[in-house]
Amino acid sequence: MSVFDYIKQSLEASKGWASGLIQDMADAPLTQPTPNGGNHPLWVLGHLVVAESILFDQFVGGRPNRFPELESLFSIGSTPTTDGSQYPSMDELFAKWEQIRADVVAHLDSLSEEDLKGSTHAPEDFGEMFGTVGGCYIAMTTHVSFHSGQVSDARRAAGRDPLMA
Repeated sequence: MSVFDYIKQSLEASKGWASGLIQDMADAPLTQPTPNGGNHPLWVLGHLVVAESILFDQFVGGRPNRFPELESLFSIGSTPTTDGSQYPSMDELFAKWEQIRADVVAHLDSLSEEDLKGSTHAPEDFGEMFGTVGGCYIAMTTHVSFHSGQVSDARRAAGRDPLMA
């Protein structure tokens, strides 16, 4: 397996897991994972969209986040609310994720292994991981997997059985 096949498979798998968990909560998208609050499935979805644009558009491409209208709701440091009127629909957010993910994969297809070692536009205070194109691609997969756990907890808080035991 090539490094590109590995990255693509990881991107696909992590997005597939997260999408399945989030879609399963379409009837309860504002369910918080703990009695003390936390990141509900709708917030997680919006956050993944914004974060992927930060990683790809800003850090890799040196361009602005393509979804500036979502930043105040879903960026690092935002606080999820259970007021659904504050958020775009789940369908709208999934469409945006599809849009950016298609661009991410198309870009990946244009790269060489040497390109993965290339420097990014990430601020230095974000750490070494975000300093290379390859590191940003790794972050796209691990970040999605991390937040999938929060959606799994929200599912349990909603009284649902685990999808995988």
